[in-house]
Amino acid sequence: MGIDTAADERLARRLAELRVERGWTLEELARLADVSRSTLSRVERAEVSPTAALLGRLCAVHGRTMSRLLAEVESGPAPLVRAGEQQVWQDETTGFVRRSVSPPHGSLHAEIIEGRLPAGADIAYDRPCLPGLEHHLWLFEGQLELSLDGEPHLLGPGDCLRYRSGTSRFRSLGPGEARYALVVVEP
Repeated sequence: MGIDTAADERLARRLAELRVERGWTLEELARLADVSRSTLSRVERAEVSPTAALLGRLCAVHGRTMSRLLAEVESGPAPLVRAGEQQVWQDETTGFVRRSVSPPHGSLHAEIIEGRLPAGADIAYDRPCLPGLEHHLWLFEGQLELSLDGEPHLLGPGDCLRYRSGTSRFRSLGPGEARYALVVVEP
């Protein structure tokens, strides 16, 4: 399944709606998210796709998980999500690919995400999107260094790291991509 440009446009509209709902100007949101006004403007006009790190900052400011935000731009949830219908999003800067295997839903507390991070890729989230989220990261392939609040954890295939949200940094150590499942549980 390829990257959905229509989904990028829906995401851009939703990000603009969230800002307007709060009565924020682009300047105010830029200050809160520590992102340039011009970058936010280009994202809201769907001229560029946001990076994973930028989306993480915007989610933190708006008090949403990334999955919840991405689910808001999709049609209503279905009990069965076929592989070909799962939403895929890619960070063009790092090559990170995120598949929403079991997307969030208002009546459920957990979601499952597949992540694929190319060898050498490095993504830092300088703030949690929602404090206190429970995470279970199960690495399938590759080598991954996941630093949580500055403390590094080295993971190999089959390893599972359980943690609560905080600042995080994902580094794929190679030689191949790091492929993992991430289960996120909202309180």
